[in-house]
Amino acid sequence: MKIILLGGTKDSINIIEFIKNNYDAYILTTTTTEYGARLAREGGSDDTIARPLPKEEIIEIIKSQEFDVLIDATHPFAEHITQTSASIAKELKMPYVRFERPTTNLENIDTSHIHYVKSFEDAGKLIADEFNQGNVLHFAGANTMTDIVKYVPTERFYPRILKVESSLEKCDALNIDPNHIIPMKGAASLEENIHLIEKYDASIMITKESGEIGGVIEKIEAANEKNIDIIMIQRPQIKEINKNDIVSNLEELDIKLKNFF
Repeated sequence: MKIILLGGTKDSINIIEFIKNNYDAYILTTTTTEYGARLAREGGSDDTIARPLPKEEIIEIIKSQEFDVLIDATHPFAEHITQTSASIAKELKMPYVRFERPTTNLENIDTSHIHYVKSFEDAGKLIADEFNQGNVLHFAGANTMTDIVKYVPTERFYPRILKVESSLEKCDALNIDPNHIIPMKGAASLEENIHLIEKYDASIMITKESGEIGGVIEKIEAANEKNIDIIMIQRPQIKEINKNDIVSNLEELDIKLKNFF
């Protein structure tokens, strides 16, 4: 079978490896960065596209190369591309799977330091209103910085991002001091998070509810250890997706693929 995979996450690499090990499949993985594409190739993807794709181009690729399945394994907060992928599958009447990592189980975790908000703009406003002293660790990616620094002075702002050209350009455009940029390579451990809080004298941390694979528990435990606050952006609910199209692990994906073929 021929699969077009919208990737760029650790989940998408796991999917590539699982499918190549268990199916006779050709996989084209699309990502927004060359870094993500390189990881996909290393994981076994047959081909990659390393740039954002508009809806019309995705449709043209699917039609011209006669793909059988569309799998969306983009980040839980990549709301627009997930809406787009669901609409493409519906329009083309093709099998579709949304791979969505489960939300974090915080049942046995101290959540007293967490302040939940629905958007990054709300996070920026909350910091400006209630946490206007001390430095801010931004553990939520380069694409979300703008809504924060509208309200938070850049001299207090320390983003942990992939040091790729597009992210560094965003920092430059926002006048973020290069010395404030924290290089990111995968999810940080508890010890690494504690070290960053201490090194940058942080009083608050911003993160997304991105699931355990995104290191949420390690961030919470580090904040608890150092007695600082966390602003957590809640995961968006995407109305366009049919719940039956969502899987949250490789076993469920396997069942879906077997049902399709």
